[in-house]
Amino acid sequence: MYKFGGWYQKNSINYYMSKGVVSKDEDYSQWYNDLVIKADMAEYSPVKGCMIIKPYGYSIWEKMQAVLDVMFKETGHVNAYFPLFIPKSFLSKEAAHVEGFAKECAVVTHYRLKNDGEGNIIVDPDAKLEEELIVRPTSETIIWNTYKGWIQSYRDLPILVNQWANVVRWEMRTRLFLRTTEFLWQEGHTAHATAEEAIEETEQMLNVYADFVENWLALPVIRGKKTANERFAGALDTYCIEALMQDGKALQAGTSHFLGQNFAKAFEVKFTNKENKLDYVWATSWGVSTRLIGALIMAHSDDAGLVLPPKLAPIQVVVVPIYKHEEELENIAAFVKGLTAELKAKNISVKFDKRDTHRPGAKFAEYELKGVPLRVAIGSRDMQNGTVELARRDTKTKETVAQEGLSAKIESLLEEIQQNIYQKALKFKTENTTEVDTYDEFKRLLDEQPGFLSAHWDGTPETEQQIKDETKATIRCIPLDNKQEDGKCILTGKPSSQRVIFARAY
Repeated sequence: MYKFGGWYQKNSINYYMSKGVVSKDEDYSQWYNDLVIKADMAEYSPVKGCMIIKPYGYSIWEKMQAVLDVMFKETGHVNAYFPLFIPKSFLSKEAAHVEGFAKECAVVTHYRLKNDGEGNIIVDPDAKLEEELIVRPTSETIIWNTYKGWIQSYRDLPILVNQWANVVRWEMRTRLFLRTTEFLWQEGHTAHATAEEAIEETEQMLNVYADFVENWLALPVIRGKKTANERFAGALDTYCIEALMQDGKALQAGTSHFLGQNFAKAFEVKFTNKENKLDYVWATSWGVSTRLIGALIMAHSDDAGLVLPPKLAPIQVVVVPIYKHEEELENIAAFVKGLTAELKAKNISVKFDKRDTHRPGAKFAEYELKGVPLRVAIGSRDMQNGTVELARRDTKTKETVAQEGLSAKIESLLEEIQQNIYQKALKFKTENTTEVDTYDEFKRLLDEQPGFLSAHWDGTPETEQQIKDETKATIRCIPLDNKQEDGKCILTGKPSSQRVIFARAY
């Protein structure tokens, strides 16, 4: 506790001021929305269903981009950019694809506005497009129309292209980061000479995503395949990583699709193979989006605010000086300058918050809310004693440590925090993954203890749909590491050779 002119401050926002965040146990959905807004991540925009990503939220996306971009390039991929607008006729060429996105497409029909003579701006009825343009919901069609001009021979393959872009899917029920009409993402689109190469690519990128989510977001995932009902529109197989949020709902954190020759056939993308025969190209696509930020928030945060893994935190260390006089601040600042240089040399981001408009308690509360992994408090007495106070966001514990060797101590602590956040999420996932063998137990657990339910399914889309209609639970995936075992479908009692993962989901 620190004393400033009779004002006592504790390291607690509830003592100093109200964060305005409802408890996640009271209302999980509201808790999530409160955190996004109060922690300055994003806000609602004037366009219904869209959001404004604020600098603090966008800096997390920038870190995600930077890491993933390196991972993509290390696996041989390059970046390109394709148009935002797609001719409607392109979507019509792949029937399953257009069916999957038809209800979500935004359509541009006119290209000009005009004044109606009464001071109103209206759409010029004489400026109707000859062919409507679709604002991209995804880019397979325009990319495969382009690849037709790029590919003639097996020597032109493989094409390993990624695009960082925005897409529009007209959502009726939206939530910041998790589901918005416009969102940011990356979409990889690759072309191959053989099915085996394309499948290998699909699996490779799934593993890239799993590596990223587990080692950077500190979030354990299940790697698996989607059922036919849940596949990407136009794919032969969809691979996915599924994560579990703190309310027991699943979130699809990334997908990688084996598209077969569907798009190549739709757009007549052929090549001469090594046997000098004409064949259609084999394709993949894969992507993750800003919904990963939503996953980050929901998987780790608490009622006090965000809990951010150090690897993705915009500010990894914040230093808060505690002083009464300007001379004391100057003395502290001189020490912090050297510490900052040492931390930056270790690629650790640090902020020295010497604002005189906020008391230390208010700063503590702010950085707790924003999920800064490690806070350093240092006052005049600390300078005399050669110590500082370190406060961890993940455990909310504090310790007094020596200034000597502080940068190494901080580096070690950040690594420990990253691992601790992952282990906590892994424990939660393990404790909330349950094998069930009867439909009654299945329905009871969905209401009493939601999470991943591992159960037998008879393999039919009809049974899958009936379970979804009756319980709102979907088959999240067929795990890639599944063991084979004899069992009976929880609904029909028909024979089954393996379990699948069910859950209610975002």
